[in-house]
Amino acid sequence: MNLIYNFDLDTPDELLEILARNLQQRRLEKGLSRNALSKLSGVPTPTIAKFEQKHTISLAAFVSMAKALGYSKDIKELLSRPLYNSMEELETINRNKNRKRGRNEMER
Repeated sequence: MNLIYNFDLDTPDELLEILARNLQQRRLEKGLSRNALSKLSGVPTPTIAKFEQKHTISLAAFVSMAKALGYSKDIKELLSRPLYNSMEELETINRNKNRKRGRNEMER
């Protein structure tokens, strides 16, 4: 398998910061306090505050808040389609559509 070059320069921390900022913006647009979002989502208010300030949260809590804000469809669509960077990678994806287990290790 050829090494695929990835020019995505975003770090996981930067992506978490973007998610936190976006969630906070959607919450504020709806006029919801952290406490109100907590009641709607079942996620404790301190957890919401920690996410908005330090960008740390469990996936389950994030999904609960996104759902409470009306983003269930967007969550379902996340990672729902294959992405590829070359025709070779697309051919591999198409060959492996029905696989239940991985076969190869990534080359480093």
